[in-house]
Amino acid sequence: MRIELDAKGLACPKPVINTKKKLDIIEQGVVEVTVDNDIAKENILKLAKSMNLEANVLKTEKDSICIEIIKGENVIIEEKSQESLADTCIFINSDRMGTGNDELGHVLMKGYIYTLTESKPYPKCILFVNSGIKLTTENEATVENLKILQDAGVEILSCGTCLDYYGLKEELKVGTVTNMYTIVESMNNSSKTISI
Repeated sequence: MRIELDAKGLACPKPVINTKKKLDIIEQGVVEVTVDNDIAKENILKLAKSMNLEANVLKTEKDSICIEIIKGENVIIEEKSQESLADTCIFINSDRMGTGNDELGHVLMKGYIYTLTESKPYPKCILFVNSGIKLTTENEATVENLKILQDAGVEILSCGTCLDYYGLKEELKVGTVTNMYTIVESMNNSSKTISI
């Protein structure tokens, strides 16, 4: 079975959600998705990987990127071993910790990210939204510590809509761009979510 899905012009996270719906209705076959931007393409590829499905970019044109996702019994994708990671998701929605003095809040957040590198087991993923994305773009100290966590297998995900809002999409220094669908899935698939 082959299903074609035109997801061009859809706002995040609709391309991913619509792709998942199509994949859910077939046991075996191919879903061919067409999107119109690189962020949507990357999000579709991440979805396929998270579902252990093979995905290939078939063609890339000016405003049209075609991705083929293969769903079948013989598809096996190796995943990184995450034995040393806790089934915990950390949700960071600000570049500072707590309310009150902003300068103190920045110091506390920097200390928190550093302390994560010194405490095991590491979380499975860290999600950054709103001004929290500044920790993956502008703050050199937190970027360096987040790279340590990423190298250990922690998934570092920054909200694409938030990066666009703050004009920092091209400044991402650690982790990958994500969408609201993946954020919700990451939280739902973790045994515990900690909000900072």
